[in-house]
Amino acid sequence: MPRAPRRKLLPEYDPEAFGRLSEKIARFLGTGRFLVWMTLTIVVWVLWNVFAPPSVRFDPYPFIFLTLMLSLQASYAAPLILLAQNRQADRDRVEMEQDRSQNERSIADTEYLTREIAALRMGLGEVATRDWIRSEFEDLLKELAERPAVFRPSGSDAGRGRDEGDR
Repeated sequence: MPRAPRRKLLPEYDPEAFGRLSEKIARFLGTGRFLVWMTLTIVVWVLWNVFAPPSVRFDPYPFIFLTLMLSLQASYAAPLILLAQNRQADRDRVEMEQDRSQNERSIADTEYLTREIAALRMGLGEVATRDWIRSEFEDLLKELAERPAVFRPSGSDAGRGRDEGDR
């Protein structure tokens, strides 16, 4: 018979959801909006507890309760900011590894293309170019023009086409 699951003393929570929430809080704590709201809250707190009638003041002059609230806020803010920084560091590490592997692939591709270009250059050194062929034909035509006319038509056949005498 299977055992009944044990009851856990600690509450269950989703670490990913908690991490996302901590990042949202850390992002808010780093804004000017937070600083403005915090400053306004403290100013109103102090002004209320200094100038309000004594019967409605809730934190007289040394402002012990204000100090307690600021300490409480700081005690939660610091770990949340650290948690958000750790998550960001993890993301940065993964991104850096992906960048490194992409760079390695790019280097391998570049080396491959460099070898291919070098092979093409070596191959082009052995291929006859249009200018080389043209110069060879010109040399051949000059050589033929300098040779005696062996197959040139005689004076009487000169006016007629090549194959007219064969008909």
